[in-house]
Amino acid sequence: MVAALRDIARAKINLTLRVLGRREDSYHELESLVAFAEAGDVLELDPGPSLGLSIDGPFAKMLGGENLVLAAARTAKALRPDLTFGHFRLRKELPVAAGLGGGSADAAAALRLIARANDGALTGTDRSAIAVALGSDVKVCLESRPALMTGRGEKVTVVRGFPGCAAVLANPRLPLATGPVYAALRAAGLAAPPDAVEPMGFGGDFEALVAYLEPRGNDLERAAAELLPQIREVLAALSGLHGVRVARLSGSGPTCFALFATYDEAARGAEALSNSHSSWWIRPSRLG
Repeated sequence: MVAALRDIARAKINLTLRVLGRREDSYHELESLVAFAEAGDVLELDPGPSLGLSIDGPFAKMLGGENLVLAAARTAKALRPDLTFGHFRLRKELPVAAGLGGGSADAAAALRLIARANDGALTGTDRSAIAVALGSDVKVCLESRPALMTGRGEKVTVVRGFPGCAAVLANPRLPLATGPVYAALRAAGLAAPPDAVEPMGFGGDFEALVAYLEPRGNDLERAAAELLPQIREVLAALSGLHGVRVARLSGSGPTCFALFATYDEAARGAEALSNSHSSWWIRPSRLG
């Protein structure tokens, strides 16, 4: 009997998100600095002859349509029919349609588990190709490391020297799909190809990270708040926490984050926020 394999599908936090324009292929050209939280979904794989998926957890009932875990496995099977797959068990800990890349992180975790179940026979090149085919965010979730995403999100440049820091994540327990937010943005067509991205780093300096973030926001924030005004309440509450340095929307929302220098500060902020907004989903988390 082979023991079940386990992985964490860590939440993706868009610390910045610039929408440079709408491309001719209907995608939007993006530039986004992302980091990953400790918080995430839990995915297990029991290697075996048949492919299956069971889902539980606090947000399991909110999932609908084909799950990206199965989509990742089926795409891998089409590429490499000789691989061993098996039964996946997903514990859905992250809110759905939340701006945290949860589905993409689940798909990336599935690809990592399939590679482990097959002693690395599903190569890094294979996993990257599958990730890009599955969705714009999946590739960056494969490594779940701080990175600058460009293109439609599939171009990933690793960020060096990301400093130790933490965040409070807050979601009003209301879903917000990505498509309507981009539609509400009504981005202009891309005027010219973007400049090439240069490697970047922060030398482990938290203040350097804050200095980078402060003049760069999330271009989707206004459109998202028009569709879901509760986002403004979440941002106001996060901005009022003691010690917060930056507060903004992650992705297309509605999850927002407040950035702190230390985990202890974030934990105190999360406790205070939970006391005043007990109905929200709130998590302190280290970032990396």
